[in-house]
Amino acid sequence: MSKTKSTYFCQSCGNQSSKWLGKCPACGEWNSFVEEVVSSGKEEKKPYQKNSKKPIPQSISDISFEKESRINTGMEELNRVLGGGMVSGSVILVGGEPGIGKSTLMLQMALKIKGLRILYVSGEESGRQLKMRADRIGIENQDCLILNETSTNEIFRHIGEVEPNMVVIDSIQTLHTDVLESSAGSISQIRETAAEMQKFSKITNIPVVLIGHITKDGNIAGPKILEHMVDTVLNFEGDRHYGFRILRSVKNRFGSTSELGIFEMNSSGLREVTNPSELLLSQRDENVSGVAIAAMIEGQRPMLIEVQALVGPAAYGTPQRSATGFDTRRMNMLLAVLEKRSSYKVSTKDVFLNIAGGIRVDDPAIDLAVIASVLSSAEDIPIGNNVCFAAEVGLSGEIRAVSRTEKRISEAEKLGFEKIIVSKYSLKGIEKQNYKIEIVAVKNIQDIVDELF
Repeated sequence: MSKTKSTYFCQSCGNQSSKWLGKCPACGEWNSFVEEVVSSGKEEKKPYQKNSKKPIPQSISDISFEKESRINTGMEELNRVLGGGMVSGSVILVGGEPGIGKSTLMLQMALKIKGLRILYVSGEESGRQLKMRADRIGIENQDCLILNETSTNEIFRHIGEVEPNMVVIDSIQTLHTDVLESSAGSISQIRETAAEMQKFSKITNIPVVLIGHITKDGNIAGPKILEHMVDTVLNFEGDRHYGFRILRSVKNRFGSTSELGIFEMNSSGLREVTNPSELLLSQRDENVSGVAIAAMIEGQRPMLIEVQALVGPAAYGTPQRSATGFDTRRMNMLLAVLEKRSSYKVSTKDVFLNIAGGIRVDDPAIDLAVIASVLSSAEDIPIGNNVCFAAEVGLSGEIRAVSRTEKRISEAEKLGFEKIIVSKYSLKGIEKQNYKIEIVAVKNIQDIVDELF
């Protein structure tokens, strides 16, 4: 019987050491090393291979390039985030909080794809549970095969028999390989099983989707190398108290990382939201102060969102600053600019900011709407429902131009807005007479105060 070998891994970055260390030399974390059994002396079993050839060095000019073939997932929002569809031979990692809807999204995708045989490997749910979810979604697909298995060697054996066109793993933390004796979900097991799936995908040109858990910090559980191994990393996020779910691309070797897809969770699964602006804007019967509409862009998609602000006297001496869906540090910077460059004093007042709909934004074009909502709440004067904003605010109080202003104006006009306030530096090349909406150009914060109040 061969001797068992153990080593130590850093839980933060996956760095390996032959002995325990108090501080990781790679990432600097303290007390992050844990002992794991990495080898039992067994003969290593190679993952499933099919007519694989050993690569040979060749000149880059001799490499033939063809446009990558993409698989239509049957979901336009998912296709947009992936850059036009799923690329054959790619490895996709989907992460998100427990209960956010990762398994529902992937099962719904597997049921919607027609003409391809898909193997859905579940290590967390039984076949009966998946059948109940599929009945709730209400889509029938005879080519979607369910396998309850966690051993990679057994999974590859079934793959060899079934010969699917796509593989979905739910989840990567439940898989284990016989090469290692450590428990499923450990750093070494996640790294090894993900490497086997990546090798299988590249050899067979079959796309593999890995569902992954996230830690309390919001990062995908496991070593950071897991995100480097895959081709695409998608984050599925949203507040479980809201119906909206947002699919963001964090890494994408075959498309843009600025795209996002919006879904709405209901009793029959996830519904694609093709026009999120109408859902992210509140339907109010009367104007209220502290509300401003911002025209933002995520990727190639223009959206109008509602910025809500509440300004009041500090009850406990020290003013409170709180922002939901917006960077608190940027809000503090905008408040400092507002107080320095105008006559409004907000240093002694509580300021609460909220992006309606439970989404998180980071487009600089939101700045002007934030300033307008704070001014509206401080003066208790409402801004008209037919007015929206799209501009960045600089430290000197100037209103700066933002990119793709034409798309923002067109989206506001399409949704029935009558006035949009932008930077005067954004109007180069824009013909006002081509739009029915009134375009107001401003150059500093004082112009905003004069325009609104």
